[in-house]
Amino acid sequence: MFKFDENFLLPSMTLEEAQQQVDNWIKKVGVRYFNELTNMAMLTEEVGEVARIIARRYGEQSEKASDKEKSLDDELADVLFVLICIANQTGVDLTNALEKNLEKKTQRDKDRHQNNPKLK
Repeated sequence: MFKFDENFLLPSMTLEEAQQQVDNWIKKVGVRYFNELTNMAMLTEEVGEVARIIARRYGEQSEKASDKEKSLDDELADVLFVLICIANQTGVDLTNALEKNLEKKTQRDKDRHQNNPKLK
């Protein structure tokens, strides 16, 4: 269990709990949410940092010394944090949204991937 403050314990959690933890953090430490446009720009920036690590660590680009210090798990967590901020400030229930999305994908793709020779 990771503890960064007596009010913020981060054991395994549901998406609903993660949304609540982020909201609590924003209100206590972050003062307020950045506006949606700022958070969208921040999300893009964080995704770019993930892309840089992936391209250099798992792709064909060489990794610079400064890149080797970057942590993929930390950068993915940054993406998740900003994504949760956007969900919170726009009233999106991520649990419900993910459940609906998985159902949509299941119905749409139930045969497509099974019959894709590229995936065999």
